[in-house]
Amino acid sequence: MAAPLLAFIFSLLAIASTVRGYNITKILANYPDYSSFNSYLSQTKLAEEINSYPTITLLALNNDAMASFAGKRQLSVVKKVLSLLTLLDYYDPESLHQISEGTTLSVTLYNNTAGNAPEYLGYVNITDLYGGQVAFGSAVSGSKLDSYFTKSVKQIPYSISVVEIDAPIIAPGILAAPAPSPANITGLLENAGCKTFAKMLAKSGVLKKYESVIKKGLTVFAPSDEAFKAKDVPDPTKLTKANMVSLLEYHALAHYKPKGSLKSNKNKVSTLATTGAGNFDLTTSTSGDEVVLHTGIASSRLVHTVLDATPVVIFTVDNVLLPTELFGNSHSPAPVPALSPAEGASPTAPSPSEPPTDESPESSHSNSSKGLANSKSANAAVAVSSPSLFTALVTLATIAVFQLVETF
Repeated sequence: MAAPLLAFIFSLLAIASTVRGYNITKILANYPDYSSFNSYLSQTKLAEEINSYPTITLLALNNDAMASFAGKRQLSVVKKVLSLLTLLDYYDPESLHQISEGTTLSVTLYNNTAGNAPEYLGYVNITDLYGGQVAFGSAVSGSKLDSYFTKSVKQIPYSISVVEIDAPIIAPGILAAPAPSPANITGLLENAGCKTFAKMLAKSGVLKKYESVIKKGLTVFAPSDEAFKAKDVPDPTKLTKANMVSLLEYHALAHYKPKGSLKSNKNKVSTLATTGAGNFDLTTSTSGDEVVLHTGIASSRLVHTVLDATPVVIFTVDNVLLPTELFGNSHSPAPVPALSPAEGASPTAPSPSEPPTDESPESSHSNSSKGLANSKSANAAVAVSSPSLFTALVTLATIAVFQLVETF
């Protein structure tokens, strides 16, 4: 009886170790051949986003491959290519050679920002070729399979798999560098349905403040035109110039913080309006794959990524961010509209009046041969409390140990 019980204990502890998550930066730090690849994952903030997913396959490039590709390319271009090398599914060397019917399409992190790009741009074609080779290429029609699996690097079963390929996957148009110049910030905002916000930035002069930090990093939370029509939003024409400036500065950060970074954030976030510790800051929480910003008065959800081109990221948000420093508690918190299950929300979103809590976002993805789920279902997220699961598993293991002791 002791042997089966011991096996059960060890299996529980093994599972418990995996639910604690992983840190891709620490994993790759053990492999000097991928130091350049690892460095770029950190510089582009992709490492933080990778760590937020429960299941990932990373197609890693060694230092020689990175040197021939990255060179003098803009960081925003490097990020796009590396995000295309991040598959939101688990493939170890064995499963790569056992693909049903020999070929499949896998969704990648790049699909999250592909927008109205060509069909399948955010997907990778994986094909098990004759002779034992596995090839990778863009899923866009007419693309070549010119990247090949070379070796296994590291696997944490059904959590993360790192395998090496010999060359980057270059999808059509992916090397084009969007220019995040200060001149087109207002144009991008207007096209995204944030004309009121863009007009206020230009008229108040705060746009120049945004421009002054753009080289070091800029994150913008732009309320939609509809957000300014909400009943609890103060009339901008009745604000003093100083308060208007503070309000607009409160909608931006002086550093690059893409969605993945916000999802993993657990600290208060300083804004351009912050002048000292604890004032004009934001807190964040997650609801599935959604990120919610909390001001102390109301909550606002990230709706759409207008631009993510390192070091600039612009989001639209569904509510105007109202700092307590300007508006106190005179305004009732605006409820965050609940998303339908089809849009990937968890059954209950956190109440804006409750302290924010961070949950580990998870995505549900399945291998499909010659099939392709639409981007929403492929990226559907399920919130899972890993610490609670870890505690439960350890408790079960402890009980099993006591039972083992009692048998002797």
